[in-house]
Amino acid sequence: MTDDKTTPARAADILPLRPRRPCPICGKDSQRDAYPFCSKRCKDIDLNSWLSGRYAIPAVESEDSDPVLDDDGAADDR
Repeated sequence: MTDDKTTPARAADILPLRPRRPCPICGKDSQRDAYPFCSKRCKDIDLNSWLSGRYAIPAVESEDSDPVLDDDGAADDR
């Protein structure tokens, strides 16, 4: 008789730390070394999109924000 607490877990019983998801660039299964992408190539494509400005996070200025000061200290209403 074996005790369930002392028997090693079967490989089928082990859950991955994070589920496999499709690569956001090409749709293939993501890989552990490039997560959430499938390869270094897709990681680089995504990085280029951020650096070139294709991806942008929209910002809304609040009305009570401080005015921007130009070089001579005068307020510039932008």
